[in-house]
Amino acid sequence: MPNFTKRAIKDAFLRQLAERPLGQITVKDIVEECGINRNSFYYHYEGIPSLLEEIIAEELKKLIETHPTIDSMEQAVDAAVEFIRANKRAVLHIYNSVRRDTFERYLMETCRYVVTTYVDTALAGRTIDEADKSILIRYHTCACFGNIIDWLNGGMKDDLSDYFRRIFQLKIVRGWEDGIYVPVEP
Repeated sequence: MPNFTKRAIKDAFLRQLAERPLGQITVKDIVEECGINRNSFYYHYEGIPSLLEEIIAEELKKLIETHPTIDSMEQAVDAAVEFIRANKRAVLHIYNSVRRDTFERYLMETCRYVVTTYVDTALAGRTIDEADKSILIRYHTCACFGNIIDWLNGGMKDDLSDYFRRIFQLKIVRGWEDGIYVPVEP
């Protein structure tokens, strides 16, 4: 029964979040929509911030489970923004709230996961120094994160996948292989 109650709380919260900003949602709103009492809410969550954090953490876990390998940077970006696209208004309400730091922390973790998974796949069988591999992962993680943040700041109007696809089609920098910048010895 507790799993049903938690799911009802999460679903009600996400519906509320799709309708209005995070700062305007109260525990009272959530419990009224669920048909439960406040004590039931507080039995499962300390408050709305812990509810939000659990939902975001679950989405990251789901991403990891559904994408054990990633074959292209385009696929990595698609995986990173899957939840964002599916919950556009809710994500913008979180992003434009005082809980932005929670969202950004998990977004960075998501970018790091998808980039690391892709780099491991793309460089499989190649010999590369671990320090160089770490640099590649950090560089591409920051590029992925920065571009997603820029996309969010722009209201998610463009298709981010098309943008990344075009970047990797251009490959104007010496050393790009399979969508990853690999340092070229001088």
